[in-house]
Amino acid sequence: MIVHMVYRPTWEGGQYDGDESKRRSALYRAMELGADYIDVELKVADEFFDSFGGKKPTRTAIIVSSHNYQSTPSVEEIGNLVSRIQATGADIVKIATTATDITDCARILQVLTHSQVPMIGLVMREKGLMSRILCAKFGGYLTFGTLEEGAISAPGQPTIKDLLDLYNFRRIGPDTKVFGVVGNPVGHSKSPHMFNAAFKSVGFDGIYLPLLVDSLPNFLKTYSSTDFVGYSVTIPHKMAALECSEEVDPIAKAIEAVNCLVKRPSDGKLAGYNFDYVGAIEAIEEGLQEGGSIAPRSPLADKVFVVIGAGGAGKALAYGGKAKGAKVVIANRTLASAVDLASNVRGKAISLDELDDFAPEEGMILVNTTSVGMKPKIAETPISKKALKNYALVFDAVYTPKLTRLLKEAQETGAVIVYGTEMLANQAFRQYEKFTGLPAPKELMKEVLSKSTQ
Repeated sequence: MIVHMVYRPTWEGGQYDGDESKRRSALYRAMELGADYIDVELKVADEFFDSFGGKKPTRTAIIVSSHNYQSTPSVEEIGNLVSRIQATGADIVKIATTATDITDCARILQVLTHSQVPMIGLVMREKGLMSRILCAKFGGYLTFGTLEEGAISAPGQPTIKDLLDLYNFRRIGPDTKVFGVVGNPVGHSKSPHMFNAAFKSVGFDGIYLPLLVDSLPNFLKTYSSTDFVGYSVTIPHKMAALECSEEVDPIAKAIEAVNCLVKRPSDGKLAGYNFDYVGAIEAIEEGLQEGGSIAPRSPLADKVFVVIGAGGAGKALAYGGKAKGAKVVIANRTLASAVDLASNVRGKAISLDELDDFAPEEGMILVNTTSVGMKPKIAETPISKKALKNYALVFDAVYTPKLTRLLKEAQETGAVIVYGTEMLANQAFRQYEKFTGLPAPKELMKEVLSKSTQ
């Protein structure tokens, strides 16, 4: 068992607000009792080492740390800080900064890679999560995890269980390839559960992370090395992903949205794909067939297919409905966006305000591609319950929670419901195959997804 003693004062972001001499005495006592590591702040490090009278303890490694709770400095500034900390006599250098953007992590990881001394480098907050996990790949001495959910000692700190079981931290090494889901928000995503479990099951040397990204072009430019090789793309970056793709699959080009980016090993170019429509349409067809085999003619043919939302997922579902012969209707908050999409699929556009009274026929299909009803706003729904009586099947792309208010009320009105997890799983299978070149372990991925959404 490794014992790491930290007694952080308030002036360095900790909780101790007492006498400094008492704090120092507690650190000394920890060393006497055999602590493996003592963490001392750079501000008081010289004074702390001087107190030994030149006789530094040999059993305890001393970490000298610096915490920046505002930002992440430049690579040059971080490098200078490493030298300052090393000059104190530190056994291990620790630098913790704060992420205002996910690209801030790159600077810490770059310094870690070239550090000539044992170094702990991490970036705090959710946008810095990747630094806490990828430090294992780029030479970090160690990382930190909390014992239980909510009991964090620094912003963005994962649990030890997640580090070991979700992110397979002990399997990460210099050759590990980096994948992830790019979105904003992204913390709700269950894709890391599916992909990391799948990678581990076949011994594939990859790690899949949730990546909270503000600007997709900036992210891709920053992490352009061959270590970063593939991404799932979710709200709101699917159309930006199309612009960033150097090669676009014809289906993704027709949909005008990309939900999967893969870096080609031959030349490093980014290829864009869209598997959203396949994943959702397959699940909807299966729902209409009540589990039976799909007939040569799609059960969607000639059905009124109402799509709520005109973003990336909305475009994918509209395209899929049109391809199956459905009569597509786009309902969107901004009518102009609905009109644009409807014109591309030879469909009809209506505003969200018109949705409750839209009932040209019974037995229609409704698909929600917006984030309405997603945690934490689980009480919201895009359509009234009384309007749901006109639909034979309702699909919701939201999967946190699995049973959204929309699906619950649709079920109560007698409609067949299709969970967002079905779409998520189906499109994940195809992404996995693009990422790895291997057949997807479908049953395992479905099982993991089911457990993670309970």
